[in-house]
Amino acid sequence: MERTLKVLDGKWTTLIVRELLSGPKRFGELRTALGSPSAKTLTDRLRALEHQRILTRTVHAEVPPRVVYRLTEQGESLSEVLYAMLRWGEEHPPAEG
Repeated sequence: MERTLKVLDGKWTTLIVRELLSGPKRFGELRTALGSPSAKTLTDRLRALEHQRILTRTVHAEVPPRVVYRLTEQGESLSEVLYAMLRWGEEHPPAEG
């Protein structure tokens, strides 16, 4: 459990993984889908996830360079965790007042 919590640490990390579950995305696509976090914040989180082998970063030799982020098998396996969190949130709404 500790490893899972470490990987999913922080608001942006969980949202990044959620977005990439639908398929590979470029930096700008991720930033727009996430509600425009700062470029530094997004870059830092993407680097951390790459280091943890949750996603890969592929640079295509084009002008301008095209960088694509995609989940690894390990990253895709987090879908079960995220769906469990989603179900829990739906089944247990916040207390009133």
